[in-house]
Amino acid sequence: MLKVANLCLCYPNGKQALRDIDLEVQPGELVIVLGGNGSGKTTLLRCIARTLAPSSGQVWVDGNDLTRLSGEPLRRARMALAMISQHASLVRRRSVVANVASGALGHYGVWWTALGGLPAKELAVAKAYLDEVGLADLARQRAGTLSGGQAQRVAIARALAQRPRALLADEPVASLDPEAAEDIMCLLKRLAKADNLAVLCVLHQVDLAYSHADRVVGIRDGRVAFDLPKGELSRDAVRGLYLSEAA
Repeated sequence: MLKVANLCLCYPNGKQALRDIDLEVQPGELVIVLGGNGSGKTTLLRCIARTLAPSSGQVWVDGNDLTRLSGEPLRRARMALAMISQHASLVRRRSVVANVASGALGHYGVWWTALGGLPAKELAVAKAYLDEVGLADLARQRAGTLSGGQAQRVAIARALAQRPRALLADEPVASLDPEAAEDIMCLLKRLAKADNLAVLCVLHQVDLAYSHADRVVGIRDGRVAFDLPKGELSRDAVRGLYLSEAA
């Protein structure tokens, strides 16, 4: 389970970016976060992943409070949390299967990473993850030859190779055409159910949220404006997220 409790972030200049955020994502659940530009959506994900240190509050992933950890204990605990971003950021000259296997390197000593090596058993496991995202036939292809949708599927397989219990996705379809975006959201929904992952996904595309979310969380001005099952969400509530503060 992924749980956020009373999470706040205040920047040194006094700007309050997050205000008392409470949020839970259960295994097998896809929760989508909506909100306008600057509302705090991406900041929330970064605080959960601990690439930003929150000012206060707790972030629980797989039974560990990440806000109480640092150094090697934090690195180990954070392996239960994988991140997918807007850009796949693959190593273009390497094969697809090698890119996927690199997701497991955090489970090994730093010398593997320093030397660019990949354990043979991880290459074998990476093929299974490629099959899970529907790209097993492209395992030996160079990553630089993939389409945008294919590259994002490989990025998801790479995240799965980390063996996470929770998955964060920050605008994972923003650079894709509508058909590819629909495919990626269907994949994330299927993986949440099939792999029992807690998936938290930031989107701008409201229609995709209505189509795929189990729950929708609205963020406005760094606060949770609503947290509702998809079936209870009104269009007026969503529109309210995008009203300017002056309106």
